[in-house]
Amino acid sequence: MNRNQYYIYIENKLHVLSRTIESRGKLNLLDLHVHSENFYLHFFNLLFNYELENLNTKLQNVAAIDLIDHKHKLIIQVSSTSTKPKIESALSKKIIEDYPSYTFKFISISKEATDLRSKTYDNPYSISFNPLTDIYDITSLLNVVLTKGIPETKEIYKFIKDELGNEVDIVKLDSNLAKVINLLASEEWDDSNKIESVNTFEIERKITYNDLNLAKETIKEYSLFYQKVDSKYTEFDSLGSNKSNSVLATIRREYINIENKSNGDDVFFTIIEKIKERILISSNYTEIPIDELELCVDILVVDAFIRCKIFTNPNNYDYAIT
Repeated sequence: MNRNQYYIYIENKLHVLSRTIESRGKLNLLDLHVHSENFYLHFFNLLFNYELENLNTKLQNVAAIDLIDHKHKLIIQVSSTSTKPKIESALSKKIIEDYPSYTFKFISISKEATDLRSKTYDNPYSISFNPLTDIYDITSLLNVVLTKGIPETKEIYKFIKDELGNEVDIVKLDSNLAKVINLLASEEWDDSNKIESVNTFEIERKITYNDLNLAKETIKEYSLFYQKVDSKYTEFDSLGSNKSNSVLATIRREYINIENKSNGDDVFFTIIEKIKERILISSNYTEIPIDELELCVDILVVDAFIRCKIFTNPNNYDYAIT
C-alpha cells in the first residue's frame, strides 16, 4: 500500500467509528464512549506525541475530564454531544479549578465541530482554551494525518487497523466513484451534448463569490453538461438506493479536508487531483487515457460545485432554471 491508500483506510475507519457512535442507541452508548476514550487516548498520543492517561481509571466518572497529560499539561473531554452547552458545562465544573496551568481540549467523536470553533464560551475558571485550536473532530484530525510522512502514516494505519478492525478492501472504498467514472468515460462529451439546463447567471455569481479566477472557465464550460451528468447519476442510482450520494459525499470530504487553503483556485484544482488519485488506485476502474480521465473528473467536480456540495453559496443561490 502507498501513503494515499493508508490515508484512505484511516479516513474510512474514523468515519465508520463516528457514524457508529452517532447511530447507536442509549443501551450501547456507554460502552462505545468508554471504548472511544481509550481509542482517542492512544490515537492522540501517537498523533501528537502526548502522554495522555485515562483519568476515569483512577477516579470514576470525573465530570468534565476524561483524559489527562501531566507532562504537557492537558485535560481533554471526549464526547458524542457536540454542542456549545456541553463544552460550557465542562468548563464550569469545579474540578477545572484544580488545573489552572493546564489547557482544556474537546474531542467531538460523532459530529463535525466546525461551527463550534467560531463561538465564544463562558470560561469561569479561565483555563487556557482556544476554540479554534482546541476543538477536534474527524476532519481536523485527518488534516493532521495529511501532514505526516510515510513512516508516521503507516504507524497510524497499523494502530487504526488493530483498534478498529481488519484491513478494508481499497476497491470497496472507491467502487462507486470508479463506477461513475467508467459510466462517464463511455459517453461523448462534446459541444453537441451541452444543454443550458442550469442558471448560468447564478453559477457566475457563485464563482465570483468564491474568488475562483483560474477555475472560472472550467466551471463555465462543464456546467453545461449538468443535465447529462444528472442522467448518468439516475442510471447509476438504478443499481441501488442513492448510490450517487456516496460519490458526491466523497468529493465533499475532499473539499472539507482542504478548504482552508490560501485561495479558492488552489482548493478547486486540489480537489480534482485528490479525486483523480482515488480513482487511479481502484482496481475496478477501467483504464482510459489520462486526458479522458481528467475530463471526466473535471465534469464531476464542476457538477458537485453546481449542486452546492463544495464551496460557499451566495445568498439565495439557485442553480436551477425556472
